[in-house]
Amino acid sequence: MSVSLEELEVGQQIGTTTIEVTRADLVKYAGASGDFNPIHWNDRFAKSVELPGVIAHGMFTMGAAVQLVVDWAGDPAAVVDYQTRFTKPVPVEDVDEGPGAEIEVSGVLGSIDADNSTARVDLTVTSAGQKVLVKAQAVVRLW
Repeated sequence: MSVSLEELEVGQQIGTTTIEVTRADLVKYAGASGDFNPIHWNDRFAKSVELPGVIAHGMFTMGAAVQLVVDWAGDPAAVVDYQTRFTKPVPVEDVDEGPGAEIEVSGVLGSIDADNSTARVDLTVTSAGQKVLVKAQAVVRLW
């Protein structure tokens, strides 16, 4: 990481990003994770269990969101802890072109622990104006 502990302040923004999600992304994630639950690929099934339609995997959303922290830290191994609560699903529309959904992520330094050389990044994660993750927090070791 190119940022030193002394340069950081609680409340400091680390950045923002928008993640475009397609149905193809969900299929690729299902293959990689082994999670082939039909709520992630079949509209008819998803609606039969009272969802708005196909939704992104929760762990896909969680993993996509923490990428902002990884990019800021410059090293995936710097993220030593990551936790969140899932609050709303991310519906992914079936469209011919462009994303079926967008996930907006922003990060702010929530705390700095100089004794342990770590900083906690608090993430705000929304889709279609709704918070989809809450208490999304990543702890980063600062070398």
